[in-house]
Amino acid sequence: MEVAVIETDLGNIIVEFYPDIAPLHVANFKKLAKAGFYDGTTFHRVLPGFVIQGGCPNTKNSNPNDDGMGGPGYKVKAEFNEHLHEKGILSMARSGDPNSAGSQFFICLGRVQHLDNKYTVFGNVLKGIETVDKIAAMRRDPSKSHDRTLPAVVMKKVYVAKKSDI
Repeated sequence: MEVAVIETDLGNIIVEFYPDIAPLHVANFKKLAKAGFYDGTTFHRVLPGFVIQGGCPNTKNSNPNDDGMGGPGYKVKAEFNEHLHEKGILSMARSGDPNSAGSQFFICLGRVQHLDNKYTVFGNVLKGIETVDKIAAMRRDPSKSHDRTLPAVVMKKVYVAKKSDI
């Protein structure tokens, strides 16, 4: 079984996947991680009590105004399922179109019932929930976007590994 490791300065987050219920999303995340797509991106949307969101390639550039608008250049079809959006759940972000997921993902900070069956759950935090909580507790930028932390939390490296090696 494979997991993903998200390395940050605040600690690592290890996520396991649900390939049985969201095979397209799991394969997409692994492909992007293996290609280094997520390396250097930030958690650009941090909302205590709700989610931490990352995976936008635009967070690598110097323009914060386009953070949250980028993706890999393609869309992944929705795989909505019965998993509940609760603390530690890994789910894919999207626009208003249910079939518009790309690279951006979020980790739930608590029970978020209104997202159930509307966003694709494809994994959960196996280890490092304390790192998720540290990110959620960080000071946020009051001048531009209250969603961004100060300093930005960078995903230094995101990679896929065997669960037995972690």
